Amino acid sequence: MKDVPGGALQEAMRLTRQKDLAEATRVLLRSLSGERMTTPEQPTPPAPDDGAGPSRHKLPLGETIARLRSGAFPNFGLSPEAFATLGKRPRVHVPDGASYLSRTFACQAGARPYKVYAPSKRFSGKAPLVVMLHGCTQNADDFAVGAGMNRLAEERGFVVAYPEQPFTANQLGCWNWFNPADQQRDAGEPGIIAGLTRFLIEEMNLDDTRVFVAGLSAGGAMADVMSVAYPDLFAGAGVHSGLPHGSATDQASAFVAMSGKHMSRGTGHARKRTRTIIFHGDRDSKVHPANAERILTEARAALSAAHEEKTQSGTANGRRYDRRIVCDGRGVAQLEYWAVEGLGHAWSGGSLEGSHTDQRGPDASREMMRFFLGDP
Repeated sequence: MKDVPGGALQEAMRLTRQKDLAEATRVLLRSLSGERMTTPEQPTPPAPDDGAGPSRHKLPLGETIARLRSGAFPNFGLSPEAFATLGKRPRVHVPDGASYLSRTFACQAGARPYKVYAPSKRFSGKAPLVVMLHGCTQNADDFAVGAGMNRLAEERGFVVAYPEQPFTANQLGCWNWFNPADQQRDAGEPGIIAGLTRFLIEEMNLDDTRVFVAGLSAGGAMADVMSVAYPDLFAGAGVHSGLPHGSATDQASAFVAMSGKHMSRGTGHARKRTRTIIFHGDRDSKVHPANAERILTEARAALSAAHEEKTQSGTANGRRYDRRIVCDGRGVAQLEYWAVEGLGHAWSGGSLEGSHTDQRGPDASREMMRFFLGDP
């Protein structure tokens, strides 16, 4: 790996003295990847420390550089290549008549920036809402392009919201699914996401009976948190390469849960939750597929009525999959689990214009919307 240029090193040291390790890390990563560094006109302010956010262990600059060079950055098992997308925003196509707005939502639980997409087509009745939670190192635009949910919104007439996790809340832009304060109803990040959801339902006069949440990786884990914490708000959840609610209580236990070797019981067991569709690749080296099995097991246990289960296998876009379907006594699918052969830690059937996607395999976005909207 190349040496860090002096200008980048000085800028990183300045940011470190200001205790802004997240921005210092991004400066180093951009420099190591060969990207030209631009110095901000004003110093980046340090993240506020109000006690509500996650505690973050701040490494000395020298140790940060050493870990970057060794490819062993100490957060969530991501490879150095994953950092190349930090801060990059691909262009999001917006057809004539559609809108893609950049906003900020604030409530008692906190504030987050977000994007919201409204399709050009206006269908009869109130439109459904899908809340999409990006993964680590991603942002709203990256996830919108990679998952292709806006394209489906044009086809089916629903609104898509993309809450965004700032790097001041997590050094890699991950949703803090592993923090107990961010696993509860009406508090922390779940409170912000739910507040934004309710706000959009009211502001845009959306269908409050067809509100869904989906996410990738850390976003998938947070989607499962929302499924357990807000079964009255969300009618369905999509968990792609994620983890079950309550499977970790800090960063150390998060790594253990991600490995699949041992996980705590989890507070979501046998509790009411939303209908859930799960996607996971059997080659996922970041979040072990055992986590998907765990979500399925806990969601199945939460079903209050008799149910039946069936398995289907097939091939889509060059990848084989096994699909387990759990139906209630009326024959309505309450759970689906798509185990995709050969898929790593990436959104199945996504666009390569976004990060953490694999264009091969079942189209996860399309299958989630089929499941959410009750199509056979």
